[in-house]
Amino acid sequence: MPIIKSSIKDVRRTKRRTARNSAEKNKIRTAMKAVLASKTAEEASKALKNVMQVLDKAYSHGLIKRNNASRHVSRLSSFVHKKFPKK
Repeated sequence: MPIIKSSIKDVRRTKRRTARNSAEKNKIRTAMKAVLASKTAEEASKALKNVMQVLDKAYSHGLIKRNNASRHVSRLSSFVHKKFPKK
């Protein structure tokens, strides 16, 4: 444990930030799993829209980079379009 006052505050700050970041990353993973586990086209499109919002928010918070978010959206949308082709 640190002795310097500012270092003690840093430890507390890091703990809060780590908890917030891991919660946000869990939201991303859960949303992505919902897309992959969807059974109908309607359910998949709803889940895809949700995951886009979650990834955009994570990018705006600085949790992930722009290309990372774009890559996930692209891969998930192509997955949905292949799994549920329009007739």
